[in-house]
Amino acid sequence: MTKSVRNQRAIAGMAGLVLLGAAAGPAQATNGYFANGYGAASKGMAGAGVAVPSGVLSLAQNPAAGNKIGNSAGFCITTFAPSRSIDIDSTDSYGGMQALVPGKHTSENDYFFIPCGGANWRLNERMSLGFVVYGNGGMNTEYDTNIFDSSLLQFNGSPAGFSSSPLGVNLEQVFIGLNVSYQVNEQLSLGFAPIYAVQRFSATGLELFQSMSSDPANVTNNDDSWSRGWGFNVGLLYEPNEEWDIGISYRSRIWMSEFDRYSGLFAEQGDFDIPATLLIGAAYTPAADPRFTFTAEYQRIYYSQIKAIANGGSVIDPTDARLGEDDGPGFGWKDMDIFRVGAIYRHDEKWTFRGGVSYASQFIDDEEVLFNTLAPATIQWHASVGATYAVNDNWKIHGAYTHAFSNSVSGRNETIPFNEQDIELQMSQNEFVLGASYSW
Repeated sequence: MTKSVRNQRAIAGMAGLVLLGAAAGPAQATNGYFANGYGAASKGMAGAGVAVPSGVLSLAQNPAAGNKIGNSAGFCITTFAPSRSIDIDSTDSYGGMQALVPGKHTSENDYFFIPCGGANWRLNERMSLGFVVYGNGGMNTEYDTNIFDSSLLQFNGSPAGFSSSPLGVNLEQVFIGLNVSYQVNEQLSLGFAPIYAVQRFSATGLELFQSMSSDPANVTNNDDSWSRGWGFNVGLLYEPNEEWDIGISYRSRIWMSEFDRYSGLFAEQGDFDIPATLLIGAAYTPAADPRFTFTAEYQRIYYSQIKAIANGGSVIDPTDARLGEDDGPGFGWKDMDIFRVGAIYRHDEKWTFRGGVSYASQFIDDEEVLFNTLAPATIQWHASVGATYAVNDNWKIHGAYTHAFSNSVSGRNETIPFNEQDIELQMSQNEFVLGASYSW
């Protein structure tokens, strides 16, 4: 078997595993429902990577990285372990009964396995072509006790068991980017990638909200609803000298078809486009000791663009817009700002080590806690470590571990009248990534 044939089979095998896994597995949620970086190298630096190309998954963060990556293919698998809970107090404010079932409720879904990967080919001295598959999502919760099946709601005319169990939602998103990189000169590279996205959503246990919807039949318990759409990613990589690298990328809003089976839940009749995101970063490799690289990065996620996510969650006033209408209630998420610092240490020809920390702004206000019980995305701080081992000139093994520190958001339920219980949302996460790459 020739070397060329072996190369082609290795690439084809990785590509097949990526596409098969991406179709089956949910994606992780760390910054809202956006992943904190893609691939083991980026995740080992708490998500940094727009100015530090380090493998084919770098194309997900900066499509201009293709020429620097060269001929390469890679695959990774992430074990994502979130802990989500909601704590509802037992305030007696309506005849000894509560609007929400009091107590601590913990989501049952604790482990997810998420694939990612792709390949890149250098076509000539200036241009490269690649593809990459990666994911977002992770609004995946399942509570055995439905907090809306309370004694107060039954007292007001709803029978016991009116709200079914389990209570929860599931959102999964997969992105496939076809990447073109062009090296303008020795300092500047540009990149462009059209992106095809597929997402699916399901919700259970939301019968209470059917009476507040413009389309009650399409609020809950309708199995999976699928949505597809297109967007693009553009980027640049600028190297003014041997010590500095500057990276900028912008992924557009991705215009998706509606979730038809949940047109009575999400604003704009089930519309759930994917918001745009901007990345700006710089990396410094001191000439005195090129074993080290230090990087800093800023990211903004424009959640406010998407009404289903950004609209406030009040459904008290009957004169307000109803669920599913253009201005209907949502999760009340604001734009998110993320700051990252990371470092690389090249110990020798075999071993490379990484580390990083990231901080995300809080994007949920206290008064929005009720709807966010379905997806308590409260994380702000991440810390990561990672390593790469070069097996030989062609193969490398990568690994990373990230801990997302426990964080909570507390507020008062003012959505269901007569009973304003305190609610605390909590989340923490652990994440392990293993990957392999092949270069030629």
